[in-house]
Amino acid sequence: MATKVFINLPVKDLNKSKAFFEGLGFSFNPQFTDENAACMVISETIYAMLLTESYFKTFTKKEISDARKSTEVLITLDAASKEEVIGIVAKAKALGATMYSEPQDLGWMYQHNFADLDGHQWEFAYMDETQLPG
Repeated sequence: MATKVFINLPVKDLNKSKAFFEGLGFSFNPQFTDENAACMVISETIYAMLLTESYFKTFTKKEISDARKSTEVLITLDAASKEEVIGIVAKAKALGATMYSEPQDLGWMYQHNFADLDGHQWEFAYMDETQLPG
């Protein structure tokens, strides 16, 4: 079974995308980062590879979807608290992200989301599993 997850995302401007995610507090592994790609560290086992569109095209024969016009994927990451969700979404908005829905508070789960500079949809969620409905 796989032990690591690599999410590959095409980006229009690698430097702007790196700056956006660095502003949210993510770091990049320099060993896998160059002028074509940046390896964003999400956790010890989860990474997002931000690839320039021209480099991304070398991995597929299909057209690259425009994430601003159609949903390609929803990337959901867990958060340690409701306040962390609120904070990261506020930072994302200040860095140029767009909001595509209102936050949802289900009591046991709080989630909110944004679209990054290329339109990729990111969701952050806090779940209190002790409060899960029966």
